[in-house]
Parts: sequence; C-alpha cells; structure tokens
Amino acid sequence: MRVLVAEDHVVLAGRIAEGLRDAGLAVDVVNDGSAALTQAGLTAYDVIVLDRDLPVVHGDQVCRTLAGGNARILMLTAAAGVDDRVGGLELGADDYLPSRSPSPSWSRGCARWAGGHRPRRRWPAAATSPWTGPGTAPPAAPRCCR
Repeated sequence: MRVLVAEDHVVLAGRIAEGLRDAGLAVDVVNDGSAALTQAGLTAYDVIVLDRDLPVVHGDQVCRTLAGGNARILMLTAAAGVDDRVGGLELGADDYLPSRSPSPSWSRGCARWAGGHRPRRRWPAAATSPWTGPGTAPPAAPRCCR
C-alpha cells in the first residue's frame, strides 16, 4: 500500500512517515501543495495524509483537486474546530484528524483504514449537508436573512 504524506513541517512529516513505514506501508513525503499535486499525478496512492495549511498550493485546493480519485484523503491538521472538520469533509476528505502529533497506534489504525477495514465515506455535494443526509435539502435560511 502506498501513502503520500503532504506536510510542511519536516520533523512532523518524518515522524508520520516513520510510523507508517513501521506499519509496513510504502511512504513518500512532500512539503508543499504543488509537490503533492505533482507526486499524486505521477504515482497511484492508496492514501494521502494531507496537512490543510500547506505552502505554495493550499491543502484545501489540493483536497478539492484530488477528491473523487482513487486515493483516500485523510486531513491531519491543527485546525480542530467543528467548522474546520465539516469544511475539510465538504472539500472531499474521507476523514479528518485534528492532531499534529499522531501516536504510534495512529499509524496502525491508518494502515487498517487505508486497507478498506473502514467504509469509504463521501459527504454529499454542497447542496446538502452531512448533518441533514443525502437527498435532503439544507434547512431554509431564517426569515431575517431571506
């Protein structure tokens, strides 16, 4: 299984890659969004671990560009608010982990997740919300905002 780690903090990227390699995965590391897009175009990855705040091309744009492809996208980022999580999932990420220091067990969990032991989840298009469910229109705007 091949994993691309796109993280601009070199030490953290190395720790993530080391943990994934210890779990038996083949890992490539890039440090900016442009390199992530280039590498993803050259290699068929099973998983992309994506920092949201990448230089050159922002992680949000990388996610939008790569969402819907064969690689599962895991956003691993310091942005931990509920709005951040929902926003990341709406961009096309398969999962969102608000953490900058993954534990050793995280790497094993990522390997199981990437291997299909966790169902692939895609949030509905922007016309709906993950909170209202597929095929359900978002709630109407309050009367004051119409």
